[in-house]
Amino acid sequence: MTLSRLPLSYCTNVHPGRTVAEVIEGLTTYSAEVQRQLDFPMAAGLWLSASVVRELTGNADQMEQLAQVLWQHDLCCYTLNTFPYGDFHSERVKEQVYLPDWASSKRINYTEQCAAILGQLLPEGGEGSLSTVPLGGRMNPRDPDFHAVCFSHLIRLAKYLHHLFETTGRRIRLGLEPEPLCDMSGTAAWTLPVFARLFAQAEGLGCELLVREYIGACFDVCHQAVEYEDVAESIEQFVQRGIRINKVHITNAVELLNPSENSAGREVLRQFVEPRYLHQTYARFADGRIETRLDLTLADIQREPADEFMQAASWRVHFHVPIFAETLGALATTREDLAAALRKVATLTYAPQLEVETYTWPVMPGEMASDSPPLADRIAQELRSAAELLGAAAELE
Repeated sequence: MTLSRLPLSYCTNVHPGRTVAEVIEGLTTYSAEVQRQLDFPMAAGLWLSASVVRELTGNADQMEQLAQVLWQHDLCCYTLNTFPYGDFHSERVKEQVYLPDWASSKRINYTEQCAAILGQLLPEGGEGSLSTVPLGGRMNPRDPDFHAVCFSHLIRLAKYLHHLFETTGRRIRLGLEPEPLCDMSGTAAWTLPVFARLFAQAEGLGCELLVREYIGACFDVCHQAVEYEDVAESIEQFVQRGIRINKVHITNAVELLNPSENSAGREVLRQFVEPRYLHQTYARFADGRIETRLDLTLADIQREPADEFMQAASWRVHFHVPIFAETLGALATTREDLAAALRKVATLTYAPQLEVETYTWPVMPGEMASDSPPLADRIAQELRSAAELLGAAAELE
């Protein structure tokens, strides 16, 4: 039972990266400065868009340049975020972030190329991980055979990752990342049944054990907390069903307590309504019932007279906020859930790879304020907070 001994990673999807040059600029401007501020080693969890992957694939000079920049700034890379395929910093991302989904040949080809790139960045004998979309978003259209095609592509990827291991000695695993209102979201209701069907399809092809070895979950604590899950129990359900958690996203969500009477909290939450990312909102009522909204809107927050959604005991919103924040003015956060999840992760018989993923800094309220601390300072503060939480979890092993 142990936590990962690899350097703590932070995901670079917070920085624009539409070209190799932009990826390198993010590393030299931000990642290197964050590493300079820390008194412990740090890893860069690269997000490589499809356009960057096209630049890097088959281009030895570009790959060497990227590897050299990492080395020059004492950064390693053992995990890639292969969830966003296109421009994650366009004016409107929203439900498009789930496209192409796992029924698309674009998704499987892109993921294989990312695995090959990561294999070149890993040391000899190293292990790595890729996080990816939870098959797709339920709000997007799909064909009747959607799941069967997704599973065929995932089985193909597992075989590719096994081939990569056999030929390079680097073992890379995929983590499907459950997210609210997607094909894999709530653990018991959606995610576990999807894994069961994937493994059943693999069993029929005689490769279930191979698929279980290479295809598992990326457990994003913010996502599961937004759905009001007992995160420790959710992790235990993965364990009981033999589903490997290959990666953990150390993340924190927004919570509004007593919405109908908490005018100060609603006023703060208004500032989190923004046009780029999807902010699925869950409301839990006193009787335990849960209702959902696809996105956080001003209409829901300002509704007068208050509708039933406003009468909930609390709202939780899929908006990644700093993990060091227990409160945000009159808003609460799910930081206690994060601590509970890491305590549970520390009891596993293997060590999932760990990454801080707060990609919302560019759209955070007050981001453009003149007195706002530099982004590198805030990321460094997050990593120190994550290290403290991991230290506390380790003490309980």
